[in-house]
Amino acid sequence: MAPAARLDAATIVGTLLDEGFGPFTGVPCSFLGPVISHLQRHRPDQYLISGNEGEAVAVAVGARLAGRLPVVLLQNSGLGNAVNPLTSLCHTLRVPVLLLVTWRGEPGRPDEPQHELMGRITGDLLDAMEIRNEVLRPDPDAFAATIAGARRHMEITGRPFALVVPKGSVAPEPGADDRSVAGATLRRAAAIGHVMSALDDSVLVVATTGKTARELERDRDRPGNLYVVGSMGCASSVALGLALHAPHRRVVVLDGDGAALMRLEAMAGIGGHAPANLLHIVLDNESYESTGGQPTMSGSVDLPGVARACGYHDAASVSEGPAIRAAVRRAVRADGPRLIRIPIVPGSHPGLGRPALAPPASAARFRAAVADMPPVADGTSAHRSAAARTAGAAR
Repeated sequence: MAPAARLDAATIVGTLLDEGFGPFTGVPCSFLGPVISHLQRHRPDQYLISGNEGEAVAVAVGARLAGRLPVVLLQNSGLGNAVNPLTSLCHTLRVPVLLLVTWRGEPGRPDEPQHELMGRITGDLLDAMEIRNEVLRPDPDAFAATIAGARRHMEITGRPFALVVPKGSVAPEPGADDRSVAGATLRRAAAIGHVMSALDDSVLVVATTGKTARELERDRDRPGNLYVVGSMGCASSVALGLALHAPHRRVVVLDGDGAALMRLEAMAGIGGHAPANLLHIVLDNESYESTGGQPTMSGSVDLPGVARACGYHDAASVSEGPAIRAAVRRAVRADGPRLIRIPIVPGSHPGLGRPALAPPASAARFRAAVADMPPVADGTSAHRSAAARTAGAAR
C-alpha cells in the first residue's frame, strides 16, 4: 500500500507566508506540532504563544486590525474556548482570521474518548458559526489554491475561514528543541511519586489531562484519584467544586503549567472562595509535552506570586524529593488554599500508555470513594470557605 500523502511543515508555512499570512498564534495539537516546531526553528518572529484558543483568536483580531493576516492554530477541542471571540468579536467587527483546526476524533478514526463528540460535530459547529470550512487536501498545489481562496473569501465577506486538518496530513518534523527548566531535578513521574508518598489514602487527588493523569494511573492508581480526561485547564476548578462541597475531605489537584495558564482565572476563583482543604500543585516543565514539547509561557510567569496575589494562603516552589514530601505534608495539615510549584525536567517514558480505566468508570469509582472515605482525623484544621470564616468572625 502506498503511503498516505502528506504536506511537510516547510511547505505549509512557506505557502502561507507567500500568500501574505502571518503571524501565527494558538495552542498546540500534535497534528500541527511539526508546523509549530518549524516556526520555532526558522521563523520565531512569526510565532506567538497563546494560553488558550480564545486568547489566540483575540490576539489575531488585534494583528488583523494592525494590517496583518494572522493564522490561528488550534485543536478542534479548543473550538469550545474560541466560540465566544469567533462569534461576538470576529463576526461583530467583521474582522476575519484564518483558522487551522485539527480534526481529533474524526469519525472512523480511533482516538481518545474526549475527542469523540467534538470530532463528530466539528464541521457542524463551524457551520453554525457561519465560518466557511474545508478539509485540508495534502497536496501542495491544492493547498496553495485553498489558501488563496481563503484569502479572497475573507477579504470579500469579512468572515473567518477554517481549514480542517485530519490526522496524518502533516509530515513529522523533529520535535521542539530541548530546553532546561531552572531548578528542575526530577521528571514528572518522580515528582508525582514524591507527592503521593506524602498523602494518606483519605486525600482526594484530581489529576489534569495528558501525561500527568496517565503517569498517576500507571504508578499510583487508587479509588480516590480522578483522572480528568480532556477539558484542559479545568482540573483545578473541578478540585475547587469538590473541596467546597466535600469540606471534610482534603483535596489535592495535580496541575500542569500549560493547563494552569490556559484557565488562569481558576486561580482567582480558588483564592476568592478560599477552601481551606485544597492544595494546588503545578508540575512545571515549561512545555505542552503531550503535543510534542512546544513551549508554554510559564518560564516568564511567577506562578506562586500569581497564587498569592489571588488570595492563596501560601505558595512556593520546591524541587528536591525530600523537600517536596515535607512541603506536601505541611500543606495538607494547614489551612489553605495553598500552591506548590514543582519545576520538572521535560520528557516522559516513550512507552507511556493511555489510561486503562474508561472515563465514566473513573468518575463513578471516584464518587464512591468520596462517599465512602472516612473524615479526616481529629486535630487537623477545620475546612471552611472564606465566606464561612468571615461569617463566623462576625458572630
